[in-house]
Amino acid sequence: MNNPEDAKLVTLATSTLARSGAEQAAALRDSTGRTYVAVNVTSPSLNLDAFEAVLTVALASGISGIESVVATGSKPENVKAIKDFTPAATVFFVAVSGEVISL
Repeated sequence: MNNPEDAKLVTLATSTLARSGAEQAAALRDSTGRTYVAVNVTSPSLNLDAFEAVLTVALASGISGIESVVATGSKPENVKAIKDFTPAATVFFVAVSGEVISL
């Protein structure tokens, strides 16, 4: 992770995770530089991992592309949701140990 803007996404995702007490959190930067955050959603009738939730929030705001997404907490499974929308998007997972994994 060489982009300082991605480090800001790590801060957004980790602070959202800590504040919410959720299982996962993700932060997304769109192609215009706007950022979005979301946590996983789990209920009897709806299950979204953090990647799906942050993509939903960003799409509702009318994004046209994604630069980068960072997730923390437990690892979200649906990277495909991000890559289907913008194949060139960088996607990272930050483990509890602090290790950064490119997805």
